Formats: sequence, C-alpha cells, structure tokens
Amino acid sequence: MSDEQLMQKAMEARKFAYAPYSRFSVGAALLAKNGTVYLGCNIENASFGATCCAERTALFKAVSEGCREFSAIAVYSGNADTVPCGICLQALAEFCDLSEFRVICTSDRQSYRVCTLGELFPHAFALDGKAED
Repeated sequence: MSDEQLMQKAMEARKFAYAPYSRFSVGAALLAKNGTVYLGCNIENASFGATCCAERTALFKAVSEGCREFSAIAVYSGNADTVPCGICLQALAEFCDLSEFRVICTSDRQSYRVCTLGELFPHAFALDGKAED
C-alpha cells in the first residue's frame, strides 16, 4: 500500500473522531505487515484520562484481532507538524521496530512528513530488551 493510500484511510478514519472537548479530531491508519489496515480515531471523555488517541485505538483494534506485526501508521490531524504523543509512541514501540516502522503525519496528501518510530522516540522503554535505545 502506498503512503498516499494509507493517508487517505487516515483521513477517512478522522470522520469518526469523538472530540467534543478539544475539538481536535485525529484519524489513524495502521498498516500491518500482512497488508491489513486497522483504522482508529481519537475518542475523548469528560474524565480526560479516559481519552484514547487515534493511534492507540488502531493499535488496540489490531492486537485484539491477533495482529502484532506492523510496518507503518498514517496519522491525519489537519496539521502535518503534529506527531503521536509519547503514550502512543510507547504503545507502538511494544510491537514495532524502532528503525523500520514508519510514521506518516499528514494534514493532506500534499503536506506530510515521514519519520521512523526511532526518530520520534529514540529511548523507548522495554522490559525484554526488544525496544532499542
């Protein structure tokens, strides 16, 4: 799947965001190594700690369906400078290779940037030594 196709799926996922408090809707499209794409959106809650970001929604959907190998995620927020939060990066690091997993941040298909997970989160925490630092 091309970056453009993955970004389009993230844009579509954003339509389902529930963001009445921040008014900052985000969509994510997580590409599994087997080619399956898992979509997620942010889901806010009045008790802000219960809020779940789009990236983790997509990741948790994938893992709950038995998938644990991923190659990329596209995140659409309307601002290509917005990157996943530290909690999302740590969650992704549990299942993704820091040097190979690609994070595509986009506001539209013309304005986007691509980083590796390791570039965004070089010192991920890991109990089993799986994540690199």
